[in-house]
Amino acid sequence: MQIAGSVAVVTGAASGLGLATTKALVAAGASVVIVDLPTSDGKQVAEDLGVAFSPGDVTSEDDIAAALDTAQERGPLRIAVNCAGVPDAARVVGKHGPFPLATFRKVVEVTSSGRSTSSASLPSASARPTRSTASAGSSSTRPRSRRSTGRSARPRTRRPRAAWSA
Repeated sequence: MQIAGSVAVVTGAASGLGLATTKALVAAGASVVIVDLPTSDGKQVAEDLGVAFSPGDVTSEDDIAAALDTAQERGPLRIAVNCAGVPDAARVVGKHGPFPLATFRKVVEVTSSGRSTSSASLPSASARPTRSTASAGSSSTRPRSRRSTGRSARPRTRRPRAAWSA
């Protein structure tokens, strides 16, 4: 994949996996827009790394649309990485009783709905570049494995007819 010169959006990018991903993309030459909660360290991270910060919640379509608008100002969006998450993890039933239902719902909403909201806002497959407009480093149109063509991955070896009769 050719990352240099590509525009990327990374959610949950103010810390953890999102921050590490952002650093790797910047090091590879991508123009990055980071998305994280307004209360996060996103603004400072963006200043430190020289990237754009779009404050927002991944469960909000409006916030994701604003982040994608910011990305479009930098060029066509080619990379989207969803690292947003909620640090509230607990056993379903622990020493102090059950995991609070409201917290559980928030975890599910951010990790499931947030990813769907982000992905649904991306350009459709018809808007993606075709082979003729893709960069020279793009993959070929040939199937990656024989399994995708319906043929066995291993060629069949035939026994001589004499071996069949017993």
